[in-house]
Amino acid sequence: MAESIAFSKSADRATVYAELVPQVEALLSGETDTIANLANVAAVLKEAFGFFWVGFYIAKDGELVLGPFQGPLACTRIAFDKGVCGHAYSTRETVIVPDVDAFPGHIACSSAARSEIVVPIFSGEQAVAVLDVDSDRLADFSEADSAGLNAIVRIIERHCSFG
Repeated sequence: MAESIAFSKSADRATVYAELVPQVEALLSGETDTIANLANVAAVLKEAFGFFWVGFYIAKDGELVLGPFQGPLACTRIAFDKGVCGHAYSTRETVIVPDVDAFPGHIACSSAARSEIVVPIFSGEQAVAVLDVDSDRLADFSEADSAGLNAIVRIIERHCSFG
């Protein structure tokens, strides 16, 4: 089992994601527990990028329920039709929000969060969870983040079982 990750601290995000993807693949391929894997992915992303909040919401009983995360206290439950997480889950598309205060229906779990990216996670054709990343800076996420986080989510989909 990996006990650390290695990445270029001064590189651009696209480079850091490229460095992290094979390490995340190796980390998850050696573990079958979904919660452990999600916890480690959240920790890797928090360590590598210093994001304000990184975590997962898992679909359970008709809503998204807080899963493993790194960061301050978070909302525990989110309706499928509420907030950025609910929007990404229900549209089945990655959502980048440059200014959360301008997003209709944004759920303010923390007033310090300023921008957000949410990536849906699938089991087959069914959305089963989302990866949620918040920044305390406006417009902090780009297509490089979308591509990198989607690559990491594809690894999660291969190695984690939701249900």
